[in-house]
Amino acid sequence: MKMSIPSIAAVSLATCLGLAAPQIAAAQSSDPATRFVEVAGGYRLVPNITYLRAGGVDLRLDLYQARGAGPAPVLMYIHGGGWTNGSKESSALTFLPYLEMGWSVVNVEYRMADVAHAPAAVEDCRCALRWIYRNAEQYNFDVDRIVVTGNSAGGHLALTTGMLPASAGLDRQCPGDRNRAWSTGTTSMAKLQVAAIINWYGITDVVGLMQGPPGSSGNFTEAWLGSRSDRAEIARRVSPLTHVRAGLPPVLTIHGDSDPIVPYDHGVRLHQALDGASVPNRLITVEGGGHGGFPIDENIRIYQTIRQFLQQHQVMPASN
Repeated sequence: MKMSIPSIAAVSLATCLGLAAPQIAAAQSSDPATRFVEVAGGYRLVPNITYLRAGGVDLRLDLYQARGAGPAPVLMYIHGGGWTNGSKESSALTFLPYLEMGWSVVNVEYRMADVAHAPAAVEDCRCALRWIYRNAEQYNFDVDRIVVTGNSAGGHLALTTGMLPASAGLDRQCPGDRNRAWSTGTTSMAKLQVAAIINWYGITDVVGLMQGPPGSSGNFTEAWLGSRSDRAEIARRVSPLTHVRAGLPPVLTIHGDSDPIVPYDHGVRLHQALDGASVPNRLITVEGGGHGGFPIDENIRIYQTIRQFLQQHQVMPASN
């Protein structure tokens, strides 16, 4: 039987959420018109909100959230593309599972290498996190349950967004209170913090890629770092491994052990370093997996593990 687009979307969402076969069958049997009305009426999209102007560029984010919901956990999503390409729009289907679980999603764009070299993308994402805090009351964000995620370069930026200390000095261009203190309506926060990081095959050692053999990973790393004389120091500052320390939020890493772009070793070394610092973390190894594009059964397993990981660390209720 040929399936309609709404039915395919429902099944894809159901499988990502790890639903059982009867539930998937129920999703297939939903009336397409009813499903369109439910989605259109149940969610809202606030597109292209400018969160920062940097280097003459307006940087924007899209907000997706359920209508009429109370304070909700927030997924901050950062797209990949080797810091040189990609777009927030191309990732819109990736975070459907979180919307279905009642989360708000903030989908972030940042400056690419042809606009600004490192560490600009890291600074931008830190400012986007700051925007979530500063607008928590307006958009009903639960700032105690912010999860940041992304894939590849987006995984790297998710890690730096959630791991960087204020002393790294990469929050200074963010608009608003330069002392990094603000009110969320109930609590005054003195620093940016997240509840968990979900890292999909992200770069953890920028220095290692810079010094590695020529190839695709070396090419995009060279493009992002540029030709500044202090490029090695910048690479060190923006490497997640540089900032591993006690007290970090829980980190879940997903990485294929045959990844030809970001070596699997990046995930392993991060896992070992976090263990050494007593930071709660887990490494999901996709056997034979490359740079994303994992089989659907692997994605089902991964999303089930993500859900369990977030429940374990009290980022979302067990009922979800």
